[in-house]
Amino acid sequence: MTAELVRGQNHPLDRTRVEVRITAGGPVVAGVTLGDEQGRLQGAEAVAHPGAPRRTGIEVPRQAAAEHRIAVDLDALPEAVHRVSVLLALPTGIGTLTTFGAAAAPSVAVTGLDGTHLADYTVTGLGAESAVVAVELYRRQDAWKVRAVGQGYADGLTAMLRDQGLAQAAELAAEIEQAVGLGHARAVPAPAPAAASRSERPERSAAGPAAAPTAQRPAPAPPTAADDLAASGTGAAGSGTAPKAAGSPASHSPVDYRHPARRSAPAPTGPAPAAPDGPPLPVAGDAAGWSMEERLYNQVWGMFEDLARSVAAYRSASDFAESRLEQELDRALADPRDRLGTAADVARATARDKHATLVTQARAALDRDLGQLAAESEVVEPALPPAFARWDNPVWQGYHVPLERPMALRLGDLHLPEVLDLRIPMLVRLPLERGLWIDSGPDTYDRGGFLPEREYGRRELGSALTDGPPDEAELRRLATETAVAIAARLLAVHPAGEFAVQVIDPGGTAAPALAPLLESGVLAPPLPGAKGVSAVLEGLTRRVDLVQMAVRSRAADALPPDLDTAEQLLIVHDFPHGFDDRALTRLRYLADEGPAVGVHLMMVADRAQAREYGPVLDPLWRSLLRITPVPDAHLADPWVGHAWTYEPPLAPRGSQVVRQVLDRLAQARRAGQS
Repeated sequence: MTAELVRGQNHPLDRTRVEVRITAGGPVVAGVTLGDEQGRLQGAEAVAHPGAPRRTGIEVPRQAAAEHRIAVDLDALPEAVHRVSVLLALPTGIGTLTTFGAAAAPSVAVTGLDGTHLADYTVTGLGAESAVVAVELYRRQDAWKVRAVGQGYADGLTAMLRDQGLAQAAELAAEIEQAVGLGHARAVPAPAPAAASRSERPERSAAGPAAAPTAQRPAPAPPTAADDLAASGTGAAGSGTAPKAAGSPASHSPVDYRHPARRSAPAPTGPAPAAPDGPPLPVAGDAAGWSMEERLYNQVWGMFEDLARSVAAYRSASDFAESRLEQELDRALADPRDRLGTAADVARATARDKHATLVTQARAALDRDLGQLAAESEVVEPALPPAFARWDNPVWQGYHVPLERPMALRLGDLHLPEVLDLRIPMLVRLPLERGLWIDSGPDTYDRGGFLPEREYGRRELGSALTDGPPDEAELRRLATETAVAIAARLLAVHPAGEFAVQVIDPGGTAAPALAPLLESGVLAPPLPGAKGVSAVLEGLTRRVDLVQMAVRSRAADALPPDLDTAEQLLIVHDFPHGFDDRALTRLRYLADEGPAVGVHLMMVADRAQAREYGPVLDPLWRSLLRITPVPDAHLADPWVGHAWTYEPPLAPRGSQVVRQVLDRLAQARRAGQS
C-alpha cells in the first residue's frame, strides 16, 4: 500500500534498491546529496548532478526535464552516508519557469524496481523558490526511511548547497548550470523511442511548450473524499500534497530540519531483529555516538523530533479538513433556493462524511507513528543511565557514585495533548549554559496554562495535590520541592566532591523541602536574613573573579587553598525577599559570568513580585530557562513550534529514593575526606 506523505512525515522502506520518480510542471534539474550523520556534505564529490551523474550507489539524469528517474542502491552507499537528499532546481535559460510557484507542484514517488509505489509526496506551498529539497532517505534503526521535506530556497542551488555545509557551493552550482546547458544543447528535439526510460528522453526546445507527463490522463471524475485527501496531504488515499505544518515558517525562509545525530549506528548487541510483518524492533542506543550515553542522548532527541513532526502533520491535515468542511457547507448554503429540502441535506451530509474520512485517515497515520515511538520509549526508558532516568527507574536502586561527569541531565518530561501517555525526557547538556527559573507565581496558571487533565494522581508525582489548580502556598511548596529534586539529581550524577549546592533562604521558609539535603549532610544550613544573602553572594562572586583571573593567566595553581573549586549551584528561594540593590547587582553578575566558571543559578520566585524592580531584572529573567512546579504548556520545540507540556522531575509520592541516593553520596564524600 502506497504511503501518501505530508511535509515532515516519514515512512519505512522495505527494500534498499529503489527509484525516485519525479514529475514537475516544467523542466527541472534533479540531483542528490549524500550527507553524514548531521546531514553535512564532505565535499563536491558528495553531490550527484548532471555534470557528475554517478556516485557510489546513486545515478541521476544528465539533463533538465519534466520527468526524472533517480536510481538508488542504499546498500552500496559508503558507510559514512546517513542521509540521501533529493534536490530539484529550475535551470536558467531552459523553459519559462523561474520559480516553482509559477507551475504545478512537483511530485515525488519512491518506488521499487518493479514500479511498486512505496511513498508519494507532492511538494506544495512553494512560491518564489527556485530550488527545493524534496525528500530524503535516511537510516533509522539499521533500516532506511523516507521523509517528506519540501524545503525551498529562493536563492537557488547555491543557497541549498551552502545550507548543507558545502564550502564551494557557488562553484558547484555554476558547474551544474553549465552541465545542464551543455546537455540541453546536445538534446535532440524529436520524441524518444518507446523503449527509452523517461529520465533519458530528450527535452523539448525552450521555444516549445513545457514538457508534460507522457501518460494519458482520463477525464476528471466527480470529487471524492480521496480527492480531498490529495489536496490536504493527510496521508492515505490522495496524491500527497502537503500544506505547511502548523507553526512552520514561510516557504521562502529556510528551515533547518537537522537534529542531533538521530542516525542509525550498530546496536551493541548486533542489528535489531525484524518484527513479524512490521518494522525492525526498537533497540536502545541505536543512534550515532561514541559511547552508549551519547547514543541514548541522540536517540531521545530523535524521538522528540519525530513526535513533533508526526503531530505537526496530523494537525495540518486536521486543520485542512476543518477548512474544507466550512467551505463546502458555505457553498451548499450559498443559494437560498438550496437551503431547504433534500439536496441541502445531502450536500451537508456529504461534506461531513468527507471531513470524517480526512480526520480518520490523518489519525491513523499519526497512530502508526505513535505506536513506533511508544515501542521505542518502552525499550529506551529502562536503559537510561541515572542522569537521564526518572526517579522511579530501577537504576536508582543500584545507585553508585559515578567516577565521571555525565554529558546531560534530565530536567523533566515533555508531552503533547494528542498523546498523553508518551513522555519524552527533557535532556539538557552539562555543564548548564543557562540558569533555571522555577516559577512559583499563580498568575501564570490563572491565564489558562494549567490544565486539569494532567492526571497528577495517575502519575503519582510529588506530594499530594488538590483536584484543581494549586493555590499560591501550594505552588511555592511545589516549586521548592522541584528545586530540591533537580539539585539532588545534579549532586548524584557528579563524582563525589565535584559539585556543591548553596541556598539563599532569608526567611527560612524552605527548610521542610530542604530536609533531604540537610539531613544527609550534602548541604550546610543556609544563613538567615539579609546577612546570609550578602555572605553567600560575596563568597560566590569572589570565586568567580578568582577563577576567571586564573583561567586568563593560566595560573590555576595560584588559586587560594581555601577556595572550593567544585561546581556550585546557588538556589535562591523566596526572591526578592532580603535583597538590596548591591545584592541584585551581584546576582546579575553571577547569572552572566558564573556558568563559564562553574557557578550556576536556580531561582525559585514569582515573576510578578520580581517586576517590582522594573527593568532591572528583565535581562535576568530572559537569560534563565523557565520551568514550572506543575505541568504547564510553555516550552516550544525548534522545528515546528509546538507548545509542549512540561512535567517537573519529582520523585513518586512516598518514595525515599532521593534520601537514599543522597545518603550514599554523603557516605562517599566522607570516605573521600578521611
